[in-house]
Amino acid sequence: MSAATTRSRTPDRLCAEAVDLAREAAEEAAAPGVVGEHVGLVSEGDRVVTHFFECKEPGYRGWRWAVTVARASRARFVTLDETVLLPGPDALLAPEWVPWSERLRPGDMGPGDLLPTDAEDLRLEPGYTAEDEPPPNSALAAPAPSHDLAERVDAEDAELTDRAPQAPAEEKDGRGQVASLAEELGMRRARVLSRYGLHTAADRWDESFGPKTPMAQAAPASCQTCGFLVPVAGSLRQAFGICANEFSPADGRVVSLSYGCGGHSEAAVMPKPPVPAQPVLDSMTADAFPLRPDRDSGSVSAETDAESEDLGHS
Repeated sequence: MSAATTRSRTPDRLCAEAVDLAREAAEEAAAPGVVGEHVGLVSEGDRVVTHFFECKEPGYRGWRWAVTVARASRARFVTLDETVLLPGPDALLAPEWVPWSERLRPGDMGPGDLLPTDAEDLRLEPGYTAEDEPPPNSALAAPAPSHDLAERVDAEDAELTDRAPQAPAEEKDGRGQVASLAEELGMRRARVLSRYGLHTAADRWDESFGPKTPMAQAAPASCQTCGFLVPVAGSLRQAFGICANEFSPADGRVVSLSYGCGGHSEAAVMPKPPVPAQPVLDSMTADAFPLRPDRDSGSVSAETDAESEDLGHS
């Protein structure tokens, strides 16, 4: 038996010697041949000891069979308490479980996948509310109709006579009117991007296609002056646009106006064909002047005959 290890007290002698009883319990709980050598014990309390045996099961490297035995006060027989398989100090363990919402990364979604959005998502806010409406008595409020005072008098009179009409709940605070108007204009969305959502998106886009990327650092000009930039609506148009150059690495992506690439519309102009230089008179070289220029055979012989006749007559 190996040397006993203690936690806070000396283990009971009879429980520490019950190694065979603990091995039989481990072999009964485990598959045949997977219970290895006795690797130690620990005192769990008064007359309570846990024995550890090596586990040879494939895939459970570093795990140990833990068998707890106990003895009653003044008893001479040791009894079995429990048998479990526990990881040791160097056991091979699965990574800590992480919720799917924290494991999800951009690009993980595929066709048919659904991504539910938390009701308290900080990136979103209600798309239509009556919170921005001015108070009824403020200068910005819409003027009340001429018959509004008469309606109020009738309502107060009906309330006094217990005949007050029950107005729909949606019209009491004006929210129903806002929702119906938004739906009529085609702007009824339950939630829209909040300022926090806009800022996080802008930071993400600026990191991928912003001025600090290597492509933008080597670009001849920024996207702000590129003809392939498609402007976007809203407040983001002051800093972002969409690239429409099919040869650009950012084609179809939201890019910062300070981003740039080699596909800029004005990056290169087609070179013009070279025009030869105008001929010039070179006065620095000697002109070729032969001492005996070549003459035509006919003209030379005629001139020779004419000269001979002149000499004969003379």
